Amino acid sequence: RPCSPPRLRRGSASHRACLIARYNFIYAKERLEAECILRRYVCNLETVQRIIYIACVESFRAAKMAFWKVKINVKDTLSICYRGGPTSLEVAVLDYIACHKDLYDVCCSVHEVVCCMNRNPKLPCPGELDFVVISALIRELCCLAYSMQTLIPPLDIAYGVDGECFNRNMYYRSFDSDFAAPFVAYHVWPPLIEDGTVIVKGEVVTKK
Repeated sequence: RPCSPPRLRRGSASHRACLIARYNFIYAKERLEAECILRRYVCNLETVQRIIYIACVESFRAAKMAFWKVKINVKDTLSICYRGGPTSLEVAVLDYIACHKDLYDVCCSVHEVVCCMNRNPKLPCPGELDFVVISALIRELCCLAYSMQTLIPPLDIAYGVDGECFNRNMYYRSFDSDFAAPFVAYHVWPPLIEDGTVIVKGEVVTKK
């Protein structure tokens, strides 16, 4: 029989709720602040929204990769003196990472995301625009995505593809959408999922 989870895991439900609330807050406030910053450099709203969507996707990707590397190091260290089973070791590793947030070098992830976006050919922006101008949003998304990996099961975002069929279970239509259109023109914000189930719907623009 597997060992009982450590006491810290009992608070995971409230921790999960806080992370979901934080995701909603970033969408409602900090995303719009980033839009205002980008509108100083880019006039087209669609381009601005595409930039922020890609920033979110790349932030989660970078944070999950960083988490995977930290998890390997922590697991190697704890396994030397740990006497429980593999299941309880996994829980202990996640709890240790959740308590020691300083293990994550978020600045490295932010730099990685900014560099990746600056090289992205799908972002038709003026040459003088450096995506470091929205580094505050990227930092918040990286920290959030990293913390979401300490949950069991972890929270993640669903990655969309332009031209996919609109799924009302995953997305809301943006106000300027063609509500009769069945296809997604582009994505504004990704949905939050847990073990394949949508927890928070994303936002898309649909057009014929």
